[in-house]
Amino acid sequence: MKIKLLLAEDDINLGFVISDHLKSEGYAVTLCNDGHEALKRFNDDNYQLCILDVMMPKKDGFTLAKDLRKLNNEIPILFLTAKSQLEDKAEGYKSGGDDYLTKPFSIEELSFRLKALLKRVNLTIDKKEDKLILIGKTLFDTENLLLTYENREQSLTKKEAQILKLMFKLKNEVIPREVILNGVWGQDDYFVGRSLDVFITKLRKYLKEDESIQIVNIHSIGFKLMVFD
Repeated sequence: MKIKLLLAEDDINLGFVISDHLKSEGYAVTLCNDGHEALKRFNDDNYQLCILDVMMPKKDGFTLAKDLRKLNNEIPILFLTAKSQLEDKAEGYKSGGDDYLTKPFSIEELSFRLKALLKRVNLTIDKKEDKLILIGKTLFDTENLLLTYENREQSLTKKEAQILKLMFKLKNEVIPREVILNGVWGQDDYFVGRSLDVFITKLRKYLKEDESIQIVNIHSIGFKLMVFD
């Protein structure tokens, strides 16, 4: 099983060069051209490491890192940037970065940095991502977008499945609205916020028969997926 890397770089040429080289080294690379796209991709799959350009449109690398840390506090994050001042590096570490590579850099140095980060977190890649998730007494087929409870099946839309998958990752924790909005839509404006409320209502309807599951509103903050043993 290949190590999955999420690469966010708005310089298209540089992004392709980095992506092609890392693929030649055996990594599976997802290349995104802005921070919004990267956050959505992060929520769609399981990655072992993130490489983030700092100066990106729509969502800069520091802001993206802070959003990623709300979803996963352990994944290694490497920043790529033309900024070399000490205060810029300090900002990178404060936002959740683990390492900092200043442009221009050699592709060999990038490879060394990645290997060091992966070794530091003792990465194991033998375990495959579970496609079937048990939420309470309900089986969630993330690949076929299907919920099954006591032989009753409910098909999900892609957005419904993305929201439920994200909430399950953070089950029994309060999830701020902006975390879901950014993770699923890549933005958190008023209109997508209204869409989220509609999707939450639908998910509650689909799960209401399973008394071991409850989606709770946390006033002025967000939601909590409560799963009772």
